[in-house]
Amino acid sequence: MEKSALVYIILTAVTVAFGFLVKNRDYTTEYLSGRRSFRGNTSGNLMAAGPDRQQACNAVAEFAIFCLLAGVSACRIAVGGDYWVYWLKFQLIDQGRHVSYETGFVYLVKFFHLIFGEGSYLPIFGFFSLITVFFFLKALHDQADWYVFSLFLLLTQGFYFNSMNSVRYYFALALAMYAQKYVLRGEYGKFLLWVLMGCTIHKSVLLVIPAYIVIDLLCRIRLKKWHYAVGVLLILSLIFGQDVYRNIIFRFYPYYKDSMFDNGQLSYVNIAKCLAVLILCLIYWKDSVQENRRNRYYFYLNLAGLVLYSCGSFIPEVSRVAYYLIQSQIFLIPGVLKDAKKGWFRTLCIIGVVLAYLLYFVMLLRGMYDVEIRLLPYLNWIFN
Repeated sequence: MEKSALVYIILTAVTVAFGFLVKNRDYTTEYLSGRRSFRGNTSGNLMAAGPDRQQACNAVAEFAIFCLLAGVSACRIAVGGDYWVYWLKFQLIDQGRHVSYETGFVYLVKFFHLIFGEGSYLPIFGFFSLITVFFFLKALHDQADWYVFSLFLLLTQGFYFNSMNSVRYYFALALAMYAQKYVLRGEYGKFLLWVLMGCTIHKSVLLVIPAYIVIDLLCRIRLKKWHYAVGVLLILSLIFGQDVYRNIIFRFYPYYKDSMFDNGQLSYVNIAKCLAVLILCLIYWKDSVQENRRNRYYFYLNLAGLVLYSCGSFIPEVSRVAYYLIQSQIFLIPGVLKDAKKGWFRTLCIIGVVLAYLLYFVMLLRGMYDVEIRLLPYLNWIFN
């Protein structure tokens, strides 16, 4: 592994160190219940004068994390398997030729070229770096009860690092992560507006509208036998109705048919991750999931991701769909372990999760040299 990999390793270590300074569970509990007030540490009353010392510390640490993550991403050059593909598409947009990108993205490129001149591409990549990191971190700020643990998972699972590759998709993923807070608060109108804005950049984000809302509604009721029957029928349809699903998919994405992405391979690593998280939740079901609607919501998202990975390998780029579901692991794992009964087994689980994701991070780094990923070597326009 070459020296530039140290950039990602050091970045992960430093940002996680800043994450230890963030304590925002009281904030997320109030905010996601619809109350937007700040609480002081001493009196417990609402503080009209502004945030307390811990909230100020949170703000400084989170701003530092944003600057570090956004800076490394925005300053990159020739990093990412699709970096020069985007560069070529930018030239085609300048020439008025058709590109297979959403209208919102095309007009955004034209806007940047109007300001910075035709052929400019660094400002576009920089802009998407800033807003993608912003929405990732805002999602953590609003939903993560155990901020540092969620930040660790965001980095080691590769969501942040892969955002330097599939630019449009990971912006949509970050936006979906952020917008689901409105689902948790029952504010579906605001959720729809954010998702509809995101679909102008990557239309795959529309899938989260039925997925997130249906799962949230299931979390609000006591499940009955017919709910389980519908779930079984859905799984059976994925197994025996593959041709129907493929015909629908290829109406929207015809260029995926028989492409390199249409390979039908199972993602055993992602299946194992979803299954391990499922087992962890079942172990601590009574402690952390049964009476916690937010954790139940994330639990069902993870369960849906497991079903999709196990039965939906016929879907081209199935991870593009499943990531909208398993992003829940970033909040679910810390949420479950935070509320779990303290003891040696909980400590063992925490250590096990950390070691497992560190191993996954090492595997991720090793795969970054792949020609289709090409996140290493890391180059930037300041020194290179």
